[in-house]
Amino acid sequence: MSLSSYPQPAGVGVAPPPGTLHRVIEPEAAWGLPDLRELWHFRDLLFTLALRDVKVRYKQTALGVLWIVLQPLLGAGILTFIFGKVGGFATSYPITFAGMVIWNTFSSALTRASGVMVGNQQLVSKIYFPRILLPVATLVSTLVDSAVSLMMLAVIMLIYREPVSYYICLMPAFLVLALALALGIGLFLTALQVRYRDVGYMLPVMTQMLLWASPVAFTAAYVVHRVPKFETLYFLNPLVALIEGFRWSVLRDSPSPGAGWIGYTTALALVLLLVGAVFFRRMEKDFADVI
Repeated sequence: MSLSSYPQPAGVGVAPPPGTLHRVIEPEAAWGLPDLRELWHFRDLLFTLALRDVKVRYKQTALGVLWIVLQPLLGAGILTFIFGKVGGFATSYPITFAGMVIWNTFSSALTRASGVMVGNQQLVSKIYFPRILLPVATLVSTLVDSAVSLMMLAVIMLIYREPVSYYICLMPAFLVLALALALGIGLFLTALQVRYRDVGYMLPVMTQMLLWASPVAFTAAYVVHRVPKFETLYFLNPLVALIEGFRWSVLRDSPSPGAGWIGYTTALALVLLLVGAVFFRRMEKDFADVI
């Protein structure tokens, strides 16, 4: 007896009427990039998650959003004192504050993106949505902090009578580059942290090391002048050209890191973003089970 002779449930084996919408479910490839069309479909959720991140972050603090202003102001003041007064480095408060703006953009985006999956484990384990929305949403909230810091930088430049650079129009490009670099590393780390909570303990140490290895409170030209034989090694740290490029685009007297090193940082950020997105998508299918 053929299978066709058995009773069939209603509708089975019958072609859908012309014009009927239907969905075909296919297995995903083991390796690949996130589906951009699906991300666009969930764009409302993206902005909802970003808005929630901004609201929750300062919800139960006495000073609230004032911390967005106080953190870079205090941080720049401490670094200027340590490197300028104690260490004898050629620096100033505007130089340090400009470095703090781009550094905070990178470090905040990296820290939030790296811990966002574990921080939203109830959401990840119960509801379906593109998981990559969570780390991407942290970038939107990071930009809010960066916008406030940029306004503070403008005020500081007026107080210290710092002339504006001719290349100020390139400043947003360096902010985007910082976010791309942070997201690329963050996608890799947040996927690992779902399985290995050690990442959460390792990240603060790694971030602190990057801070001291980067020219946040001084210009890279000062370091290169003191130890010129280590120039290439120093600039292999992508944050060096990133910070120097941002400062060059804002402060007129700040030296340029050079087109070659900016190109190197851009290429590295794009590669890390691509690799991080592929790795995240590869690990994504197990998040709900192991988180």
